[in-house]
Amino acid sequence: MKLWDKGISIDKKIEKFTVGNDRELDMYLAEYDITASKAHAKMLGEIGILEKDEVPALLTELEKLQKQVENDEFVIEEEFEDVHSKIEFELTKVLGDAGKKIHTARSRNDQILVAMQLYFKENLIEIRQKTEGLIDILLGLAEQYKEKLLPGYTHLQVAMPSSFGLWFSAYAEILIDDLFQLDAALKVADQNPLGSAAGYGSSFPIDREFTTKELGFKTLKYNSVAAQMSRGKCERTVTSAIAGLANTLARFSMDICLYMSQNFGFISFPDELTTGSSIMPHKKNPDVFELIRGKSNKLQAISTEMVLITNNLPSGYHRDYQLIKENSITSVEGIKEILDIFSYSISQIIVKDIDLNDEKYKYLFTVDSINDLVIDGASFRDAYKEIGGQVQNGTYKPGEGRKHSHLGSKDNLALDKIAAKKKL
Repeated sequence: MKLWDKGISIDKKIEKFTVGNDRELDMYLAEYDITASKAHAKMLGEIGILEKDEVPALLTELEKLQKQVENDEFVIEEEFEDVHSKIEFELTKVLGDAGKKIHTARSRNDQILVAMQLYFKENLIEIRQKTEGLIDILLGLAEQYKEKLLPGYTHLQVAMPSSFGLWFSAYAEILIDDLFQLDAALKVADQNPLGSAAGYGSSFPIDREFTTKELGFKTLKYNSVAAQMSRGKCERTVTSAIAGLANTLARFSMDICLYMSQNFGFISFPDELTTGSSIMPHKKNPDVFELIRGKSNKLQAISTEMVLITNNLPSGYHRDYQLIKENSITSVEGIKEILDIFSYSISQIIVKDIDLNDEKYKYLFTVDSINDLVIDGASFRDAYKEIGGQVQNGTYKPGEGRKHSHLGSKDNLALDKIAAKKKL
């Protein structure tokens, strides 16, 4: 069954190419299309398009289909082009003409729009919750290891003293920036496009404010053309926010892979979280974080691809938009999986003791030594030259290092203030 079927057969090769993998992808959207259909049916009853007894009959059958989805019993067979045609077929099979009326005053265009945006809304909230959970884990680790010194690096060269507390809480606070982007994406998705039909509205006296309230949208996309133009823009916004989060997780994973190597040796993980080599029995590889890094980079690539697909399309609907459905779902489902495995793994991190007598850390405290001289009355430039001269002639002897007292430094992490930013 095809919603656009006019009794003319279509070339099988063309049909296969144009349908693509919509049936598989629509399984992610089935519950949201059913939810939107329920709201639409109620609205059609309110304006008199549906008879009073037709609305409860439709709602009953839609509830049955929703139960099938919840129980993994809902199937979109090959004879159906997508989830929309499958649902309409099932309603018509049971209810006859009442089932055929469900498509009144809407198009597949606004059907997919509203289903996608309901999907985005629910999943962005879930992604936010998972990100907040990871932030809490990191802030807990920062508190636990705030006294543990960690060499800080610039240009991958030993630079200044840092701490594990500073490292963990740095990523916690950067993840809060990603929360802000997720919130912005949620705001874009939280606008009801239903009722825009094919992009130019409808001559039926539909009540779009009714469906907006019924579906729990914060507002609606008032202009019907703007609603249709949000296809692509909404997906770009969502995948861009996810890409920002993926970027943070990829960078964090890179740190972990470096710090686990023997050349650094700052951290480790339980054996059961690492993998070995088929020929080197000593290997303890950070495969999970390498895969998180790679998968996160793939999600960042999706954001770029979305821009290229939708970049120069004129207003109105175009079949190009079909291609961004897969990218959007891959992005959403992918980041949820990554967040789950990252949180599970990082919570089991083993922080090692670092021997600061190692020759490579000899100059870790040069900046503190300069600052000691400045506090004793020297100008910064003279102090810099004095310590620099000691480094050059091999006479530099590090002190114990100063306490870093300013807000946000290794000895004043401000973890409570970072945690509070999650609620901004």
